[in-house]
Amino acid sequence: MDTKAVKTHGIGELLALASRRAVPVVRGIPDAALGAPTPCAEYDVRALAGHLFQVIVQFQRLAAKEASDFSGAADVVAESPDWRERLVGEADRLVAAWSAPGAEEGTTGAMGMPARLVGSMALLDLTVHVWDLARATGQDDPGADEAVVAELAGAVDQLAPTARKMGVFGEPVPVGEDASAFERLLARTGRAPSWGRTAQASSRE
Repeated sequence: MDTKAVKTHGIGELLALASRRAVPVVRGIPDAALGAPTPCAEYDVRALAGHLFQVIVQFQRLAAKEASDFSGAADVVAESPDWRERLVGEADRLVAAWSAPGAEEGTTGAMGMPARLVGSMALLDLTVHVWDLARATGQDDPGADEAVVAELAGAVDQLAPTARKMGVFGEPVPVGEDASAFERLLARTGRAPSWGRTAQASSRE
């Protein structure tokens, strides 16, 4: 009988792992790619960067059990020439907010959802939208740590039915048997893990 304890990671700890992968992607977004399409069909790179900025800021408030407002994402790119560093700084604050004592306890948000699940939503957005941005701008895939993928797999199980009804997730995308756990996670949110690969491969030939 295996008596080894399964390590439970805090949301702040998992966000720190995701943030470390996100920072080089955000800093690597070239100005020339801001109008490029992304795996999120409704966003180009510029709009997705603004959406990610909004998500990161609002989930800080939810960690503190404060009211949030996800309406009308600002154009963070237009607001400041150092928008990349602003986004990186807010990601650091997101990690700190969800690492604070009590952040994962109780409920938060207008719908009174379990706080840990809300924190997992922040983790999901940070992880998949950074993948979106990397793929859209021709950067190397950032991937995701095993612990992050494990946390998100459970969160997606809970969120998927409602998220699909609301159009937040697309229908699951079929993947091959050799797909990684992260690729399977992306596919469950409606993303094709192969998005953009053909175009990138052609551009290198």
